[in-house]
Order: sequence, then structure tokens, then C-alpha cells
Amino acid sequence: MNYAASAHPDITAELPGWRATLLFALLLIGLAGLFGRGAYLQVMHDDFLQEKGNARYSRVIEVVAHRGMISDRNGIPLAVSTPVESVWASPADVEIDSRQLKQLARILGVGATELKSRLSDTSRDFVYLKRQLPPDQAAKVVSLNLPGISLQREYRRYYPSGEVAAQALGFTGLDDNGQEGLEFALQERLAGKSGSQRVIKDRRGHIVEDAGNLHAPKPGSDIALSLDSNLQHLAYRELESAVRQHKAKAGAVVVLDAKSGEVLALANYPAYNPNNRGKAGNQAMRNRAVIDLFEPGSTMKPFTVACAIEQGKVRPETVIDTERGVLTVGNKKIRDTHPEPALTVAQIIQKSSNIGAAKIALSMEPETLWQSLADSGFGAPTGSNFPGEAPGKLRDAKTWRPIEQATLSYGHGLSVNLLQLARAYTVFANSGELKPVSLLKLETPAIGKKVFSNDTAHMLRDMLELAVQPGGTAPLAQVAGYRVAGKTGTAHKLEKGRYIDRYVASFVGFAPASNPRLIVAVMIDEPDNGQYYGGQVAAPVFSKVTGTALHTLNVPNDAPLDNVIAPPADIIGEEV
Repeated sequence: MNYAASAHPDITAELPGWRATLLFALLLIGLAGLFGRGAYLQVMHDDFLQEKGNARYSRVIEVVAHRGMISDRNGIPLAVSTPVESVWASPADVEIDSRQLKQLARILGVGATELKSRLSDTSRDFVYLKRQLPPDQAAKVVSLNLPGISLQREYRRYYPSGEVAAQALGFTGLDDNGQEGLEFALQERLAGKSGSQRVIKDRRGHIVEDAGNLHAPKPGSDIALSLDSNLQHLAYRELESAVRQHKAKAGAVVVLDAKSGEVLALANYPAYNPNNRGKAGNQAMRNRAVIDLFEPGSTMKPFTVACAIEQGKVRPETVIDTERGVLTVGNKKIRDTHPEPALTVAQIIQKSSNIGAAKIALSMEPETLWQSLADSGFGAPTGSNFPGEAPGKLRDAKTWRPIEQATLSYGHGLSVNLLQLARAYTVFANSGELKPVSLLKLETPAIGKKVFSNDTAHMLRDMLELAVQPGGTAPLAQVAGYRVAGKTGTAHKLEKGRYIDRYVASFVGFAPASNPRLIVAVMIDEPDNGQYYGGQVAAPVFSKVTGTALHTLNVPNDAPLDNVIAPPADIIGEEV
């Protein structure tokens, strides 16, 4: 007897057919779902899968563009970008123990705690650990062979001339973008456009292969400035010497090409080294020649006289009653340090008489004098496009009181920057034409604006020559072998609306006077060594810079080499 069969009679029963059909249908539905999901991901959502897959073995990194070079007008480099290495990490790929962390921190010169903090954020794909390392330091990082930590090529700006042209050039930041000066002003042209590059990494995060550029970087444009490196070094050297000699607060020198308006030198002191700015203060970084304003003093007198000549009020030989040194205007008194009963207009410029200049100014309508000064560039930007340039102040003539019109004639009651003042003197060096200034090299001289007639400009040129001869205020501005024309300025400084016993000494002139090639302006701020007149402090700087510059440029002599006449022991000081 089959006990198993008899004990379990249902074991031989057949299963219902619908259960097999249901199971088969469920399997088909599952397969269809998997097929549909695969089709969706492969066809409809392919970008997502590609991104996730690529992220496991490849990465796109930025390729920094090479910043354009800045050179002087003769092609000498003033700012160049040199390759450096920066250390970066992909925190999710970093595998590093405490010993390696401390070792890496020591090489990078950062704290281990700070480094650990940067590497702890695994949500970030890219983080800098240290920017712009020198090659030997970068090589030590590579030797550690740490997963997820790599080098990236960048560029660091280098300034071969150091502090000599620091304020004019400015500097760049860590990303090689301009922060100050011409680096900032010319950023768009210098910067170029960064590219991108795909790289392949192994399972430990090491980059093992360059997969080629996605977008090649576009380098920035090279730019030639109007500056002449030789003249820039010359101006800086003489300025530094004068500031130190006279224990002054600061100073600036501007050298212009009289024919084209190009800035050949723009020197400031004190200065700083743009290659190592760690200890540079704000005062050292100031481009005082363009940003600082000061009252120009007697350097304004030629413009007052030129306006009066244009209006037919005076001629060089016209005699002006100078009131024996004291002139009352309203309830105020104007004084001359060297009293004279009368002076010709030419002598007013030569001896720098405040009373003579004031009387000439008061003979004209305020609007007429204002328009002449405005046409000469006062109260408006120079057009240099230097960042932060101060336009100076020239008040509306409708607000002038008689005493203000009088003092304006000798440079009180308005303000200028040194570049603006140097530019204004182009009207005397170019037969009455005011030239625009340029910090970029020009292929052809710019066309200026006619301010004074040829005759007026030439009369003023002759008067300005008298000012540098014995009997004038600036015999120390003479240059052997060349005729020189120029004017001194000495002005009290304003503090909280009051004039104080600190001074700005200045001199502006041009040479050769017969056919001007250079205009040189000098400003010394707060000389404090017993001398403060422009003829004593600023004129000697003009002489040294101009004389050497003319020889450097091979400008022909227009006077005998022994034309310099020794000044008297007591130089005439301009009226303050």
C-alpha cells in the first residue's frame, strides 16, 4: 500500500491555470518596466547619466588666460605675468591622514586647522588651498602624491621697475585682475578670456591624463604706454632726492611731450614696491600727480595775463601801479613781499607780483576770466582716464566777490592736480593750443583746442623766460645749453577752511623755449627744512630732470653751454 499517497490525496491535484498566467504576466510587466526605465534614462535623461558618470573619472577645470604685457613707449616691459602654480582640491576625493595633513599645511604655510576646515566640505568640487606658489614649493606638494589634491597653472604679475612707476601702473589681485592704476583702467583690454579644459582622474582622485581643451583661453592684448622708462627713472630719482633733502611730506613730477601731450613720466614719492605690497600704506599708493589737489599759487599768473592780453587790456610793456606793496580790495589787503611803486606786465610775471596780477584780473569781467581759465582746462578732468582723477575746482564766476577774483589771479581760491597744471601750460608751448593728455603711446599727435592767439602765447613765452633769469623767481631752473621758460608757485595749505603756515612749492616750465619739446611740472608738499619757495625747492628738480631728459632725447641745443647765469645768494621769492 502506498501510505504517502493515501495520507495526502491532494498532492497529486493540479494547480489552477490562472495562477501561472498571473505570474507570467507579472514577470512581463516587471521586464517592461525595467526596459521602459532603461529607455527613459538612456534616451530621455542621457545628460544626467553622462554627468554622473563623467564626475567619477573626469572634471572640467578653468584655464586662466595670459594677461597682456604693459610696456613703455620703447617696448621695455613695465608689467608682465609670470606662470605660477596654485594648489586646489576636490574634498570628496581627498584621502589624507593627520600626519599628511600637517605635512601639507607646513609646505603651504597655512594652519593645519584651517586646511582641515577647507577639506571638510565634501559638497564642493573645487577649493583653493594656496594660490600662486613658487615652483620649488609646488614641487614639494606634488611629491606628497595626495589623492584629490592637484596643481593649476595661474599667472602672477611682476613689475620690473618696482616702486619707480608703482602709482601709475597700479597692481593686480590674486586672480590677476587690475585693482589700481592703469592695471584697473585697462582691465578689459589686458585681461583676455579664460578657457576650460577636461581632465581624467583615476580612482584615487589623481589627474592622470589631459583630455584636451574644451575652449582655448584668449590671451589679453599687450599695451604700450606713453611713459619713457629712462625719463620715469630720472624723474623718480630727482623727486626722491628733493623730498628727502627738504624733509617734505611728499612730491610729484609730470613730464609731458609738448607736441603730442603724451605723458613721458609720472613720478610720485613716497612710493611702494608693487611686487611686495605687504607693508604699503594708502599714502604710498596715492598717485598724487593725478589724485591730490592743491592751490597752484603764482603758476596761475600767466593765465590771468594771457586773458587780459587777449581782451586788449594790457601789453607786456604796460605799466601797472603796484601800490608800493599794499592793495586794499574791500576790507582785505593784498601784499607783495618785495614792494615796488610800479611794474610792467612782463615784470609782474618775472618778479611774481600779487598786486599786479590782482589789478589785471580786476580789470576784466568775471565771466571773461572764468571762461579763459575753463578753456585752459581748469576745473575739468584732463582726459587721462586715470581711475580716481580729481578734476580740481573752479567756482562759477557768478559767485565771485572782488577779493576772490583778485586772489584767483595768483592761484588762491581754486585747486588743481599736477597733471592738469602741466597740461594747461601746453597753451604756451604750442602757440595757444591746449593739448589733450594721453597715458597711451600715440601714433600721431592729438589735435588740441585753440585757447589763445599765437601772438599772446609767444608774448607769455618771452615773459616766462624772464622768470628763470637773474632778477626772476626761478634762476635755479636754468638748464645749460637750453633756453627755459617757466613759473614758480608757492601757496599756503588750507586746513579746515583756514590757511596755515605749511606750503606747497611748485614749478612748471618747458624747454627748449625756442621750440618746446618737454613740459615738466614739479610739486613738493610741505617742505620743512628752512626753504619753501617754489624757486628754491621745486625749480632745481625741474632743472635736473629737464636737462638730463633733453640730452637723453638728443634734443638740439638752442643756447650756448655756458648760458646758465649764477643766481644771487638771496633768490627772489614769489608772493605767497
